[in-house]
Amino acid sequence: MNSKDLLVASFKAALAAADPATIVPKHLPEPPKGRTLVVGAGKAGGAMARAVEDAWPADKPLSGVVITRYQHSVETKRIDVVEAGHPVPDEAGEASARRILAEAGELDPDDLLLCLMSGGGSALMTLPAPGLTPDDLQAVNKSLLKCGANIQEMNVVRKHLSASQGGRLAAVCKARIKALIISDVTGDDPTHIGSGPCAPDPSTYADALAIAARYEVDLAEAPRKHLESGLAGDIGETPKPGDPIFARVENNVISTSLDSLRAAETYLKSQGINAAVLGDSITGEASEAAKVFGGIARHVKANGNPWPTPVAILSGGETTVTVKGKGRGGRNAEFLLSLAFDLQGLEGVSALSCDTDGIDGMEDNAGALITPDTLERARAKGLKPLDHLDNNDAYTYFAGIGDLVMTGPTLTNVNDFRIILIE
Repeated sequence: MNSKDLLVASFKAALAAADPATIVPKHLPEPPKGRTLVVGAGKAGGAMARAVEDAWPADKPLSGVVITRYQHSVETKRIDVVEAGHPVPDEAGEASARRILAEAGELDPDDLLLCLMSGGGSALMTLPAPGLTPDDLQAVNKSLLKCGANIQEMNVVRKHLSASQGGRLAAVCKARIKALIISDVTGDDPTHIGSGPCAPDPSTYADALAIAARYEVDLAEAPRKHLESGLAGDIGETPKPGDPIFARVENNVISTSLDSLRAAETYLKSQGINAAVLGDSITGEASEAAKVFGGIARHVKANGNPWPTPVAILSGGETTVTVKGKGRGGRNAEFLLSLAFDLQGLEGVSALSCDTDGIDGMEDNAGALITPDTLERARAKGLKPLDHLDNNDAYTYFAGIGDLVMTGPTLTNVNDFRIILIE
């Protein structure tokens, strides 16, 4: 098997470990005395809803609504799967979020609220707080996506502009709540996954304002006044840890980036390749993180330690891109282009970096891959790596040499998957 095929096969092994069809049924509760309402949001939402339907007893009441990204829907019979905007929220998401809160508020103590959350839920299940409009939230989200803040920081701001997130879904429900969560954030804390609609929120309005100031987030008058009113105590805070409402809530993270990295490790070892998992919490600017990994690769190649070659270095997490150019980017493609430039065609080193949801940033690729001849092949086509990095245009660079990885929507999301193969 050549290096490209091995890289792609390891990525497929990681995806298989995060398939809702195999994960969700193992974590389903017993049906309640009353009825079960299924709600949720995320890129894996449709696949998770179908997995619930397939495993739920036919004679037990089951209904609900789950929001997923456009082109991520699946066919269901008892649970409505609604498509909405991501990463910028839209009216379809707002209407569905409003429906979720209304139906959850109608449940009785004998009922069950089964909440299915996965990456992307923060944008998909966005209901503006009183006094705000969808346009307000769209503008804030667009600014957050470009500012370089990590996902936890972004979600602190989102939760304090929302009527549905930061534990507020749990607050309106009288029934027992069980949340099944596929994690796409470093640390796997339920409060950050989909902005934690059923999880206690330790952050504050003061935190949200500090983050907006730190990253120079463009806050229009209405969102800024809302946050300032919260800081002044004129608007109630999100439900905090220790609030009695969470006594009947169970948040279960059922799939993580580390699970997928371990699955890829097992696959690689079956192919005779040693694997080193560096963890699932790699963050920071994508182009800068790549230079660190480049240094590690050069050291291993030259010295055979701390791992003898051949070895595959695996990592997960979520880097960021502070957008300064106008090109077609994506954090995984940008990471790889920076890595390729740093390695300068180092013999025997190849790499793949992909988002497990199949979408790198806002493009149609999952990510890309590099080989020792990447720069040479691109140079022959007149492509200059530094020009493309400066313009945040890694997508166009890799498209020009046919090294984008295209999967389409994977219907799951456990963050980014990176592998550097050193032969």
